[in-house]
Amino acid sequence: MVAGMMEELCSHVMDIVTNSITAKAKHIEVSITEDHKKGILTLYIKDDGVGMDIDMARRVQDPFFSTKTGRKVGLGIPLLKGTAETTGGSFSLITELGRGSEICASFSLNHPDLPPIGKLKDTVLVLIVGNSEIDFTFRHKADEKEFVLETSVIKNILGDTPLTSPEVINFLINYLDENL
Repeated sequence: MVAGMMEELCSHVMDIVTNSITAKAKHIEVSITEDHKKGILTLYIKDDGVGMDIDMARRVQDPFFSTKTGRKVGLGIPLLKGTAETTGGSFSLITELGRGSEICASFSLNHPDLPPIGKLKDTVLVLIVGNSEIDFTFRHKADEKEFVLETSVIKNILGDTPLTSPEVINFLINYLDENL
């Protein structure tokens, strides 16, 4: 494996979504698409956070720049970009100040340095329960099979019951186990 790459794609998801949360996003969409016929895996993350101006969008792709205090380097976006490019894929960041950000990274499914997806259900559960005030849309598509989870729909069904209640967490664990 290439030095400096994250062990799993879920680590990239967690890192980029954490950036979205820091950017005050109220809705975050995460989509992972595996197209085995084309040999491409695509990771797409979109948020409605504060966004970035052109200069900041350029700088966050530099591994020696960080917006986080106490940390001298910001590796999330540069590592994702590097992993995508190293595995024969591509990376794009589309953002506008006040309008949010979209990150799309593609990877060759057949490349030997492609990290495994990792524990997607655990990542989804941690993000939902740990950030229950945010509306998430999670989509995982593997060829013809597609799973979509929208927390806004779940919240509407639950009414006053929070996503963090033990019964809801157990439901989510079972639901994710059955579908991911």
